[in-house]
Amino acid sequence: MSSVRAYNSPLREEKARETREAILAALFELMDSASAPDEISTEAIARKAGVQRRTLFRHFATKDDLLAAFWPWLNARIGVSATPESLNEVVDGPRQAFPRFDTHEAAIRASLHSRTGREMRMGMVANRRADFARALAPAIASLPPAEAEKIEALAHLLYSASAWEVLKDYGGLTGAQAGETASWALELILSAVTLGDSPADAASHMKETGDED
Repeated sequence: MSSVRAYNSPLREEKARETREAILAALFELMDSASAPDEISTEAIARKAGVQRRTLFRHFATKDDLLAAFWPWLNARIGVSATPESLNEVVDGPRQAFPRFDTHEAAIRASLHSRTGREMRMGMVANRRADFARALAPAIASLPPAEAEKIEALAHLLYSASAWEVLKDYGGLTGAQAGETASWALELILSAVTLGDSPADAASHMKETGDED
């Protein structure tokens, strides 16, 4: 009985990688200009990528698979890390990321408001919370768990595309200004913790100041 030995040609692998990249880049171009990102058809994506529709489905079995791969690819393309590994990366994250969001505004907004974008973000929440908890641990390890959880939640919010959007739309800021604002807020919060103030302490101090007035 003869056996057939599988052979993976480096050239074939490179071609497959290039095709996959072309498909993701095509979706990005369409996403960056579409008014309804969820309605972008696989036919349009394949046509933009210069491949047959069946080729697209060889690389991505379903459209949802394609979109699930797209959002991490977009973060990498923009140069934004959704997984901070240190306290400095948490604090400086908005300052670095938000101006880059401006250059891909339509796609970032699509990640916030399209069905697949929302599903992608919710699928990442548990891991992202764990990443923030590890990165913030040196600053909040001495806090009671309930207080530490509040700091983690605020950091998660301030270093997010949602904060970028709100600061732009309601605050009238550019991405760069929004990034500086969010990073500044994180610096203030973590400085207060470093000085021994928990969120409850800070609120108490504010109340006392208000009562004195």
